[in-house]
Amino acid sequence: MLITSCCCASPSVGWRFLYSSVGHAGASGYIAVLSLVELSPSAIKPTALMLNILVATIATWQFARRGHFSWSLFWPFAVLAVPMAFVGGYLNLPVTAFRLIVGVVLVLSAVRFIVGQSADTACSPPAIACAIPIGAGLGLLSGLTGTGGGIFLTPLLLMMRWSTVKSAAAVSALFILLNSVAGLLGNVSSTKNFPTFAIPLAIVAVAAGFAGAHFGSHRFPHTTIKRILAQG
Repeated sequence: MLITSCCCASPSVGWRFLYSSVGHAGASGYIAVLSLVELSPSAIKPTALMLNILVATIATWQFARRGHFSWSLFWPFAVLAVPMAFVGGYLNLPVTAFRLIVGVVLVLSAVRFIVGQSADTACSPPAIACAIPIGAGLGLLSGLTGTGGGIFLTPLLLMMRWSTVKSAAAVSALFILLNSVAGLLGNVSSTKNFPTFAIPLAIVAVAAGFAGAHFGSHRFPHTTIKRILAQG
């Protein structure tokens, strides 16, 4: 397990920096690596959720303190997402089903998207009746797979012109954080177990996440964030 942790930690620095600079916690990257070393879903899901919590906490704080967070945009997506993430975390899918869903999630998260939006493009939030079911679906998916849902929420917010780039990053960071907390609580409630090998990964995740969130919220312009997002 220690060898696995070291192998996973080494490439994690770069993508944790990039993910957190756009408000993401990087679960899809860790899930991909942990899947390649053939860890079981019972180890992959709680590990990814824990790392999400650490990095998303940093990203939330960094983006919010710069004034990018919008409560009115956030809450309709989160109100049902959080309890559904708990349900998703509690449920333990068969290995075949888990790998199938995770495979689809990873493929979708790797698809490059280009958002033709300039920093001054007018945006308007979605109708509450639209945002609530979308959030519920993303919450369930995040709990089932160990992702926080931000890899889907951020591009949706931008492509639908529901948010500016940095506001989308700030909203997605807190969305990931709360979903990951709920998902991990659900998973631990169900399995009564937590993989201790995740602790070394947490140290790397915090360091890279802090740096990435700082640059994303303070230094990087909108265009840079969009390029990072497009690289998936």
